[in-house]
Amino acid sequence: MEPLSVEEIRRSFVNSTKSLVKAMTPPPGFTELPWESLDFLGWRDPKAPNRGYLVVRRDGGVTGIAVNTQATGKPRRGTGLCDLCNTAHHVTDVALFAARRAGTAGREGNTVGTYICADLACSLYVRGLRELEVPQGETAPPQVRAERLATRLETFVNRVLV
Repeated sequence: MEPLSVEEIRRSFVNSTKSLVKAMTPPPGFTELPWESLDFLGWRDPKAPNRGYLVVRRDGGVTGIAVNTQATGKPRRGTGLCDLCNTAHHVTDVALFAARRAGTAGREGNTVGTYICADLACSLYVRGLRELEVPQGETAPPQVRAERLATRLETFVNRVLV
C-alpha cells in the first residue's frame, strides 16, 4: 500500500459523520507504519476502543470505512476465523465489526457486518509478520493469501457502498 497522509485518510471516509472523522485518532506509530506490508490500513481507535477504521486504496482513490464492535464481555473458549484474511485466532481475538452503509441506506440505520481480526492487522497475519497463537490450516503462500484478502476486502467495501 502506498503511504497516506492523515488528511487523505480523513477525507476518505464514506460512512461516517464529519464530527466522528474529526474526532478520529490516527493509528499509533503512524509515521513508522510498514506501508509496504499493508493491503489496507486498519486500526482500533485508542480513545474509542469499540471503534475501528479500514482504509483501502482502490481504483477510484482511497475509501475509508468506520466500523464498530462491542466489548468482548466474558472470556470465551475456542477459535474463530477472520472473514477477510481467513486467519484462525482464539475466539476473543476475532470480533464482529459492523459498518454503517454509505449514503441514504446508512442514514436509515442499515449496516453490514463481518468477523475480522480484532486488531485489524490482517495484512501482517497473511504475510507471517505477526505471530499467531493458533495453528493454521492454511498452506497457501503469503502472496496468494494477500490476493484472497484483497478480494474479500473489496467485497466487504462494495457491501458498504451499495
